[in-house]
Amino acid sequence: MADLVMAAATPHNPLLWRNMREPMPDDLVRVDANFTLIRDTVRELGVDVLIVLGTDHVRQFYYDNAPAFIIGKADSYHGTFENEVRTFGMEYAELTGHPELAAHIAGREILPDEIDFAVSHEWRLDHSFVLPLQYVRPELDLPIVPIHANSILPPLPSAKRFADLGYYLRKAVETWDSDARVGLLTSGHMATDVGGPRTFAGSPDPQFDADAVGWMRDGDLDAAIAGCSFDRVMAAGNVTYQYVNIVSALAAMQGRPADLAEATESRFASSPFFLWRNDQ
Repeated sequence: MADLVMAAATPHNPLLWRNMREPMPDDLVRVDANFTLIRDTVRELGVDVLIVLGTDHVRQFYYDNAPAFIIGKADSYHGTFENEVRTFGMEYAELTGHPELAAHIAGREILPDEIDFAVSHEWRLDHSFVLPLQYVRPELDLPIVPIHANSILPPLPSAKRFADLGYYLRKAVETWDSDARVGLLTSGHMATDVGGPRTFAGSPDPQFDADAVGWMRDGDLDAAIAGCSFDRVMAAGNVTYQYVNIVSALAAMQGRPADLAEATESRFASSPFFLWRNDQ
């Protein structure tokens, strides 16, 4: 059976791509170091395939068609939209899919009891998927299974549903008839506002950031679920709900304390960096 050998969470702020250049700005040195740590871990653990859990930014999925969880079953994916190239200097990306693992996760004939997946056979990936991959695996040579989790368009799945997703992803990997070593890569935000006076003026809610790091550092999944109510998370910033993607990673690691748990400060809102190794 396959092994889930690691899980990680990173930011996907496209402004990082424009600003993280040598000589590295002092306030981005730690951000760069944390990306490097996760990149080295992927290589060290010999990851063969990555499940990439992100959130489409109203590019493919809209108010009239926004399932809670969508899994990609395509052979390949084109990444990055024109405005991301134009505005942030990002690069187009060609990514290889893994239809076999995607079909196993989604259910070949019957949907799994735990999660009702929608399925996409044609999907263009935005910076939520591409940017973490470009830092964590710059060669872009590992096959991926992308999963869009709707943490942006109400009505939103609850934090418990994201935990259920994480539990299920671990179960799916461990029942896959393969000797592959699988990694789970998620991305999201700490307390963050986009638009308005709180944009990149430091964390709009330092207490949320401290609590959110603590849940992962301590492996307290129950507290993470309870602390991620809609009202509490949205009070921390209008895109902060994407933090719940990281709750899936904690659940996939069975509530084990993270080996790295940090809200890394920079000129932008604090960046989430979390890492679990499962090679013991």
